[in-house]
Amino acid sequence: MTGRRFFIFLFTFFSTMTFAQETIKLWPGEVPFSNGKHGKEELLDRGRITNIQEPEITVYLPETDRTTGTAVVICPGGGYRILAMQHEGHDVARWLNSIGIAGIVVKYRLPTSENITQKSEVAMADAQRAVRMTRYHAERWGIDPGKIGIMGFSAGGHLASTVGTHYDYGLSRSEDPIQKVSCRPDFMVLIYPVVSMTEDFSHSGSVKSLLGEKPSEIQKLRFSNERQVTSDTPPTILIHSSDDHGVHPANSIAFYEALNAFGVTAELHIFNSGAHGYGLGRKDGTSHNHWPNTVEAFIRDVKN
Repeated sequence: MTGRRFFIFLFTFFSTMTFAQETIKLWPGEVPFSNGKHGKEELLDRGRITNIQEPEITVYLPETDRTTGTAVVICPGGGYRILAMQHEGHDVARWLNSIGIAGIVVKYRLPTSENITQKSEVAMADAQRAVRMTRYHAERWGIDPGKIGIMGFSAGGHLASTVGTHYDYGLSRSEDPIQKVSCRPDFMVLIYPVVSMTEDFSHSGSVKSLLGEKPSEIQKLRFSNERQVTSDTPPTILIHSSDDHGVHPANSIAFYEALNAFGVTAELHIFNSGAHGYGLGRKDGTSHNHWPNTVEAFIRDVKN
């Protein structure tokens, strides 16, 4: 290969690749809700992991010449027992980059890990921290601090909707500058989400993992996010499938109805097919495969 051709090859390669990824610990110092025990993270099949020890984010930034200034914090699902990091995390971030949006994948701690105290709080604390960190680094990452959304799949959808209904505008008394930043998302994208912890359509596995065998009614109510909606809840799009027998679409319907009752901008799309856990889609030509285009349009609508 001649020098000229090699230069053209390098230019083409670097101009089409995703901007350099960066993995950052969420809590570089003392980790909240940790008892100090150190176990071993377990890598399962198909890019799934469990027993997370070190919560972190992986930052995917789009090419600078096509960025929209928007970012999405991504919470993979897994019933609060595992994290489907590949098809509900890294793959989604790369897709977001292809449409000019930064993707921030959260590897959050699970309440089923042995090194966790206050198990119901830990995933929420990690996801809130991910939103704060994205906003704190917004200028450096080329992100508009007013265009930071959160996306979640299945139990990750429950986590995302928890952040969207249990947020603050910054902890002013904290000595940590990142904790002083707002953790309110500017919009939410919920894909086949778990939402309720109280209704008969709630996902029993997620309830058990997050709240334990015998949660109190107060606990269940607190994390039934359709009951926590206010007029200040961020604009939301919900994606579900009619044939989802893992997480009933009634979860999305209940959240949409609550949003609508409070006048919050919301869209609900229930596709005929897809079942559960399909990530970006099964590429089988059926209707649920169109959800990425639907979500892209929604984000442009609410953030332009």
